[in-house]
Amino acid sequence: MKNTEKNVGQKNRGKKNIFKLTGAAFLLFMLTLFAGTPASAHCDSYDGPVIKDATKALETNNANLILKWITPEQEKEIILLFKKTYQLRGGDKEVYAIVEKHFFETLVRLHREKEGAPYTGLKPAGTTKQIIQMTDKALQEGNVDDFLVKFNSHINKVIREKYQKVSELNKVKDNSTELGREFVEAYVDYTHTVEALHDIIEHGGGHAGHKE
Repeated sequence: MKNTEKNVGQKNRGKKNIFKLTGAAFLLFMLTLFAGTPASAHCDSYDGPVIKDATKALETNNANLILKWITPEQEKEIILLFKKTYQLRGGDKEVYAIVEKHFFETLVRLHREKEGAPYTGLKPAGTTKQIIQMTDKALQEGNVDDFLVKFNSHINKVIREKYQKVSELNKVKDNSTELGREFVEAYVDYTHTVEALHDIIEHGGGHAGHKE
């Protein structure tokens, strides 16, 4: 009897561990998915990290703050432009605004070129997706716990909704062609999500998929 209870306890703990792993894996998957989607890119926005570093670099006359965003081969071009831009800080404000924007545009263009992503212009502040703002805030505050609670709750909701939809359609998929097609669409959406998650777990979500 004791052995049976022990085995049941081990199985329950195993299920809890799997759940924890799945939650962490889903988090990794969704972060990778958001980061790799062109629409979610925020390194080309005024409230993104690239332009924030560029602004700070000009305020402190420290070009080293921006070199991490580009390759060694791109440094010569951006350092030369940085020096020209900095020299105009105390001059005509309208002229400086134009030169500063050109500097920002060049830096972002080079960064996206480094990442293999197209440059589509600078985006206004506030256009960054909320999920990315949350990840940045967690880094700034040095606190990922609050973010994980909110985000894992969202991930669980999304996956449960996908599962529930395909599960219900599975019961009536053979009643008509229309219902069958609805089932297939839901099934593909659900299984492809899980398949993508599996690939992330097996192979990682390396920087190659990041098109910021």
